[in-house]
Amino acid sequence: MSKTAVTPTDHAARGDNRKPRTSRSGFWHYAVKNPDLYLMSIPGLLFLVIYKFIPLYGLTLAFKDFNLFIGDNIIDSVVKSPWVGWKHFARIFHEPAFLQVIVNTLLISLYKLVFLFPVPILIALMLNELRIGWMKRWVQTIVYMPHFLSWVIVFGLFFSLLGSYGIVNQVLGAFGIESVSFFSDAGWFRSLLVFTDGWKDSGWNTILFLAAMTSIDPQQYEAAIVDGAGRFKRIWHITVPGIVPVIMLVFVLRLGQVLNAGFEQVLVMYNPAVYGVADIIQTYVYRIGLGKLDFSLSTALGLFESVVSFVLIMSSNGLSRRYLGRSIW
Repeated sequence: MSKTAVTPTDHAARGDNRKPRTSRSGFWHYAVKNPDLYLMSIPGLLFLVIYKFIPLYGLTLAFKDFNLFIGDNIIDSVVKSPWVGWKHFARIFHEPAFLQVIVNTLLISLYKLVFLFPVPILIALMLNELRIGWMKRWVQTIVYMPHFLSWVIVFGLFFSLLGSYGIVNQVLGAFGIESVSFFSDAGWFRSLLVFTDGWKDSGWNTILFLAAMTSIDPQQYEAAIVDGAGRFKRIWHITVPGIVPVIMLVFVLRLGQVLNAGFEQVLVMYNPAVYGVADIIQTYVYRIGLGKLDFSLSTALGLFESVVSFVLIMSSNGLSRRYLGRSIW
């Protein structure tokens, strides 16, 4: 039995003067009935406003010649600094080091994407196939643990292994092989960044894929076993297709962060000897902003990075939706 939509004319014909409830009135009606939920959300909303939205005014520094001493306080200095339009963005593209910084950022990020993106998927597939409960728990704990170490600790561990007087170079010297300066050799440093990042976070990134595997219907595996499918066929035809939406979600988000090559990692591990291959946008902004106190140029660089990241994540999501039929929104 079909339902007929009630129009304002129908209300008037029945002598009903009440207006149809709009979404806005529905929201307030729900808020009045559930005030505790909205009271609980107040701290989170205040956090967003104070630490996320109000600081956005600082982006105006990208279009101003910021003078820290022109006002009575930092906010007054931002307001009183003169507008200069696109001057600092023009400076960015005329900076001799900027092109090298962009190349370094893209290369390090793409290396991590190509070599490290499949690793959590492979680890998750192997963990999913482990049938010995205690072994699976131990392996998960071991591969998750590095994630909880800070990059300072990770640097200390690998420096004790790969530093000039580390264990690896001592072993090489014992066999008469010339030592390798992993941390100050431009030819090795990017590989070192990729390896240490994979060691630290690949295990932790398996959590999403393991969670996706739990949503696969076990009856599919049972039917495949009855049909004579082996373990590798079950993985290829059931497990992998079952986690493809999560893979695409992570891949689209990772593409949107292609200009984020790992600020904390690079800042802790690099040195002037490898600036030519390791200086990325974030470390360059850090050195320009704090080292030279050029806040306007560093803000322009950060805004440029954010806009490019936004364009990348929008375009990659659109391509995924068009050609693969899956997207984030």
